[in-house]
Amino acid sequence: MVALGLLVLLGFPVVVQAYDEPKPQIPSLTVSETGILALAPDTAFVTFGLETAGKSLAEAQRRNAAVMSKVLDQLRELQIDKERIQTSSFTVTPQYRPPSNRPAPAPLATPEIVGYVVSNMVTVEIRALDKAGTIIEEVLKAGANSFQGLHWGLRDEQPARLSALKQAAAKAREKAAALSEALHVKLVRVLSVSEGGHVVRPAAPAARMALETNAGYVPIAAGELKVEASVTLVYEIAPN
Repeated sequence: MVALGLLVLLGFPVVVQAYDEPKPQIPSLTVSETGILALAPDTAFVTFGLETAGKSLAEAQRRNAAVMSKVLDQLRELQIDKERIQTSSFTVTPQYRPPSNRPAPAPLATPEIVGYVVSNMVTVEIRALDKAGTIIEEVLKAGANSFQGLHWGLRDEQPARLSALKQAAAKAREKAAALSEALHVKLVRVLSVSEGGHVVRPAAPAARMALETNAGYVPIAAGELKVEASVTLVYEIAPN
């Protein structure tokens, strides 16, 4: 006891650990809303190509290149700029001899390659939507034997996204005002805002069906794109 008293008198600091009291939670109200804007697409993207087989890789590539050159020439005749044509995939797949029922001469024998399949796929951006059906039909006539689908888009999505976002924010504010009135509280201030959005692109089953059934004329209906944006608002509230 005497030693402790001397320490205090001599001015040595005494550390006392203090604990912060938890801050009171701010009463809040959270609302979320979605804005939806329907627009006609102004761009179509078509993906197609060619698969060729050969006993050697050189033979498969030569056949593929010969036909794809005709397909690309046809696209140029249809006034598709080269900047609108992009290779989306190029694959080479070895083909192996099927295993026989007889026992293999060696347990780890390397499978024998008997040929190759070369696949060359391109995606074409089409801005003249009334020509989409004609373009699909003509590239198939030129030799393309693989069609992977069609989807629609907007060249500039930003204005539509902003309009949908404004719509979502206005609806969220209206909802917050209605809830505060029903709950007899007042909205003090916005504590946080979060947003998100995406473009919903409809499928084109009619186009796929026509290609699969070799119907000749390819019916294409662009329909509409729905641009969606969501907004979540968190308000501080107080008794009214």
